[in-house]
Amino acid sequence: MGKPTGFKEFTRELPAYRDPKQRLGDYKDLYVEFSDEKTQKQGARCMDCGVPFCHFGCPLGNIIPEFNDAVYQGDWKLAIDILSSTNNFPEFTGRICPAPCEASCVLGINQPPVAIEHIEKSIIEKAYELGYVKPFIPKERTGKKVAIIGSGPAGLAAAAQLNKAGHFVTVYERADQIGGLLRYGIPDFKLEKWVIDRRLEVMKSEGIEFKLNSNIGVNIDAKEMEAQFDALVLTGGSTVPRDLPITGRELKGVFPAMEFLSQQNKRVADIKVEVDHTGKPYQNGSLSAKGKNVLVIGGGDTGSDCVGTSNRHGAKSVTQIELLGKPPVGRDENNPWPLWPMILRTSSSHEEGVERQWSLLSKAFIGNEKGELTGLKVVEIEWKTVDGKPQFVEMPETEHIIPCELALLAMGFLFPDKTGIMDQLKIEQDERGNIKTTNYQTANAKVFSAGDMRRGQSLVVWAISEGREAARAVDIYLMGTSNLEAKDEGILAVH
Repeated sequence: MGKPTGFKEFTRELPAYRDPKQRLGDYKDLYVEFSDEKTQKQGARCMDCGVPFCHFGCPLGNIIPEFNDAVYQGDWKLAIDILSSTNNFPEFTGRICPAPCEASCVLGINQPPVAIEHIEKSIIEKAYELGYVKPFIPKERTGKKVAIIGSGPAGLAAAAQLNKAGHFVTVYERADQIGGLLRYGIPDFKLEKWVIDRRLEVMKSEGIEFKLNSNIGVNIDAKEMEAQFDALVLTGGSTVPRDLPITGRELKGVFPAMEFLSQQNKRVADIKVEVDHTGKPYQNGSLSAKGKNVLVIGGGDTGSDCVGTSNRHGAKSVTQIELLGKPPVGRDENNPWPLWPMILRTSSSHEEGVERQWSLLSKAFIGNEKGELTGLKVVEIEWKTVDGKPQFVEMPETEHIIPCELALLAMGFLFPDKTGIMDQLKIEQDERGNIKTTNYQTANAKVFSAGDMRRGQSLVVWAISEGREAARAVDIYLMGTSNLEAKDEGILAVH
């Protein structure tokens, strides 16, 4: 590395958040400006560690020490060449990835890890600024046509890679905008949508076509698509939310988190709140947290997004509850480095105002005579390990009611929608309800799948990885061989 003692000389430093009083008044990016010089010092902290375990942590296999060193040296062109060889969309992962690479950083054993996610975001933003991000237009076309069904990160990554291989690529999206949950699931304060639009302009210049309001299997016949294209790649995501079928679920005021979040994303984009991200009319009208006691059920990222959005609406109070116990502040002995740390995480949304509670079992929604939600009855639970498996028991005399007029179910997703394209093409499912594949290929040789639709609900970085790997499998199917990068082969066409 260019600065062998950098990790001794510089401490971890990240861009500061804007003041909560300021940022709660808008949906703009959370961070204040951070200088290139400070970012270069963060790159200098990367050690000459011999075995870079950050590779182990990154689903994309990003070549992290090399781009860190390039940043330290101020060689932004080399940095983006290295980064883009493994990651099609660092502007997404640099903003919303939980950075499993940092959890595996060798420096993180006894010091704060290298600020890899921030460096990644800095590289791509500098690349756009300096004009290094240019359309990749194939010199020759194969004549093969591929349809990508779904325009989330997996679909976009597959489209970019297959276009790079010279195929004609068309991306179909059932919603009115491209991006999947990047567009209608992640709040703008975490991912402003101009970031997506900027990348889409590059992809369109590369020759990729995009078709909106195209729900394959509903308003477009899937069998006709199968006949029209040489290959189909299903990347529609995991869209069926986990429900909470307890007494009072039908009360007015209990809604899926994604309905709440997608509506707000539409408002920010000045799009009428009429239909959801699937193109179906919102059944519950316009949702707002203003002046209400909001209860978020689920302790993950989606729950955190609901907290931040509720506070921006002007909620009276926000409470977030979780079935699981409160995680430890630091790693415990059963969760050693370089595994993903199962520790307490506090997001920017939590810092803006929320009461968080753990080890609570939801028993029943409580309402008034008008059928309106007024609270949730819960009971405290204790987790125990029985025969090697975690189980909980209810604690006596701990039942109580949490007042709320709006309850948002943020408990994740189960599997993809089985109607429409999956029915028409008779796609086989695995035991979890996801699309069953062998090397990303279904039992129908022309049909492939990637992302949450295939592996189940996961991270954006995993979706991009899945899209890239599926594209390589499609390319081999169409051409017999492929020059597309493969994570396992460690291909790097730079230097």
